[in-house]
Amino acid sequence: MSGGVDSSVAALVLQRQGVPIVGAYMKNWINEDEIIGHCPWQQDIDDARAVCDRLGLEFRVVNLMQEYRDCVVAYLLDGYARGLTPNPDIMCNREIKFGVFRTYAREQGFTAVATGHYAQRRPIENRKSEIGNPSFALLEGADKNKDQSYFLALLSQAQLAAARFPIGHLPKPELRALARAAGLSTADKKDSQGICFIGEVKMSDFLRAYVPDAPGPIIRAHDGRELGHHRGLHFYTLGQRKGIGVPSNADHQAYVVVGKRATDRALLVAFDHPDAPGLFQREVRVHSLQWNIDSASVPAAPRTLEARVRYRDPRVPIEFIPEGGDTAFIKFQSPQRGLASGQILALYDGERLLGGGVYV
Repeated sequence: MSGGVDSSVAALVLQRQGVPIVGAYMKNWINEDEIIGHCPWQQDIDDARAVCDRLGLEFRVVNLMQEYRDCVVAYLLDGYARGLTPNPDIMCNREIKFGVFRTYAREQGFTAVATGHYAQRRPIENRKSEIGNPSFALLEGADKNKDQSYFLALLSQAQLAAARFPIGHLPKPELRALARAAGLSTADKKDSQGICFIGEVKMSDFLRAYVPDAPGPIIRAHDGRELGHHRGLHFYTLGQRKGIGVPSNADHQAYVVVGKRATDRALLVAFDHPDAPGLFQREVRVHSLQWNIDSASVPAAPRTLEARVRYRDPRVPIEFIPEGGDTAFIKFQSPQRGLASGQILALYDGERLLGGGVYV
């Protein structure tokens, strides 16, 4: 339980279904030195405890701070330092919520971990996994404006088997109405924004505190003209328009990031239009593929699938071309904007999430 309304109602739904549950808050980060602003962890704990008190549930605070630093924060900082655009929310789900925390739950005698994700898990009839357990399909949430299946793209079938998503069938307005009717104090609490583990903090502020500056030139891609200087490539991602630090031209055309050049730490920019060099891609390679389907269903030959190139983007048709091991070549039917190395491509068959990979 994060202290938000979604996980609060997840507990409410399970309780009304007669499922024996315990509420738990994962303490991942408390920003002891306050060098990047206020971290609302204490308020979140208080809110989660208040909901458990209202529902008559046991409440626990589980300290996973060291594991989080090792598995998620280190991954985040290392990725940005190497010029990538990592996704800490997806890594948190794989390594912490349904990794370290799932192990803790199992050791404590629990059979599953439930969260407030807008996603749906359904058993597949007459299908067993490789280890003989029932298989499950992971589907988009019923509320398409809130669907969070993308953030679960790197879960395995074993992790999915131990996961529960009690609110995946609910639209957000109905969820808040349930919270109000039950007298939950989080009913009208705003949805959290920002980095998954530190709340209302801008990524640029976080990086400024933990990654040393590495200045370089800002170069116009089509003619090599130097337009200015930046503090570090880790502050920028492909497709970014705001905060570049160079003004638009007389025709009010804005610059956009189209690339990063490691040799001289150059940030490459161009005017934001469909012909901007490097901004749109029809093909991309992915690595570190993870599937939540059984091995017999993993594509061994080229296959038409759908993909979500980033959270909140619609699913788009692709040709998936396996290259062996955990890599594949992806061809899009239409050009896709700003595909940044290190980000996640989620793979779908209709509403069913199949897995995902990392952009090379």
